[in-house]
Amino acid sequence: MKKHLLYIFLIASQIAFADVRLPSIFTDHMVLQQKSEVKLWGWSDPDEEIVITPSWSATEYKVKGSNQAYWETIITTPSAGGPFTISINGNNTLILNDILIGEVWLCSGQSNMEMSAAWGIENGDEEVKTANQSTIRFYTAPKISAKFPQLNIVSQWEVCSPISMKKNSALAYFFAKRLQEVDPDVPVGLIISAWGGTPAETWMPEEVINNDTLLLKTANSLKPVPWGPVEPARTFNAMINPLIDYTIAGALWYQGEANVGSNNYTHTLTALIKSWRDLWKNDFPFYIVQIAPYQYGENNFNGAIIRDAQRIVSMEIPNTDMVVTSDISTIDDIHPKDKKTVGIRLANLALTKHYKKNNDLVNGPSFKKISVTKNKVNVYFDYAEGLYFSNKQLLFEVAGDDGEFYHAKAKIFKETIKVSSKKVKHPTKVRFAWGNTVQSNLFNKANLPASTFITK
Repeated sequence: MKKHLLYIFLIASQIAFADVRLPSIFTDHMVLQQKSEVKLWGWSDPDEEIVITPSWSATEYKVKGSNQAYWETIITTPSAGGPFTISINGNNTLILNDILIGEVWLCSGQSNMEMSAAWGIENGDEEVKTANQSTIRFYTAPKISAKFPQLNIVSQWEVCSPISMKKNSALAYFFAKRLQEVDPDVPVGLIISAWGGTPAETWMPEEVINNDTLLLKTANSLKPVPWGPVEPARTFNAMINPLIDYTIAGALWYQGEANVGSNNYTHTLTALIKSWRDLWKNDFPFYIVQIAPYQYGENNFNGAIIRDAQRIVSMEIPNTDMVVTSDISTIDDIHPKDKKTVGIRLANLALTKHYKKNNDLVNGPSFKKISVTKNKVNVYFDYAEGLYFSNKQLLFEVAGDDGEFYHAKAKIFKETIKVSSKKVKHPTKVRFAWGNTVQSNLFNKANLPASTFITK
């Protein structure tokens, strides 16, 4: 009887004095977004008073647990710096150590985002040796799916070292390293949430898909695969939802291979971007890596269709941009090994477009419009300074009203290209690099390639 009463007492004591708890996104070594109002949250007893004290400020932030045993508060972060601590006092005391204040980027998508030096990247062994970068930090979500939105991810922040860099996203690392070449005093936090072979539909909330007829139709057409989920929202629920409200500077997205075969990727990717921005309540920059040329099945154009969809999204959605990778990949490998150049190109986008650190040309020639004069088509581009062809391949094609495309001769006139074919007397449409394995041969003075495109 006494043992039974003691057991009841111990259980009651634990209920009465439950520990303050944090989701794992808040651990030692984390990076918080600088000069921001950032949210901290966790769980505790209902009505338990919690006092949060960051070492960079004399301010104490007080909050009480709700009747759902949940609490949240907003704290103000300073300019980049650290290391700092945060003390969280309730029925127990938690102290978070070695906190840096800097820039936080969410890195998501498929295997090309996930791909690490250990997986095999160009010059990987040498890059690993020099990866003692203590102001770069990784937080990597494990692969896990869920039918319903989750509140926590089991992971932790890691300091960048040869050991941690080798197993984390190489692309994300090179992105952060390039940012720090320009701003060496600004730490970079990389939240990596990626899963190879997953379609975009798994990365957005289920209600977004259910409320959109076209999205639902596309999602229902996805076939099961052995390497990961294809059902709506499964990776979003487990690998993105727990991160919502953690303040970020922006997002990097390398995905699309698993959607090859879809004619609706423009709509799908647009919906994903909007859903994330709505949930974060922030129209943060969203930078896309265009998928590389590769032989996707029997249809020779499926890959080109996705590349063009990515281009359209990057042009039409505000604060969205894209890097082209066709010149730094091989057509026989769906996992291009040069992740350093991709990371640098993404970082250069951020440095120019988001951080306003320079005025460099960071985009390849971007299709703008066409005009037709008799049997010739004038093709106009943005970012067209110093146009040149890297080889003599005829990658431009023209078609008339019948929609039948023929290879066309192309001549550069300053920032315009004139294309024509003897087989098309009245051209109305143009396409460029239109094929699964076609690598762009049109560059500008920054030696950046033009994207695949087709006119409407």
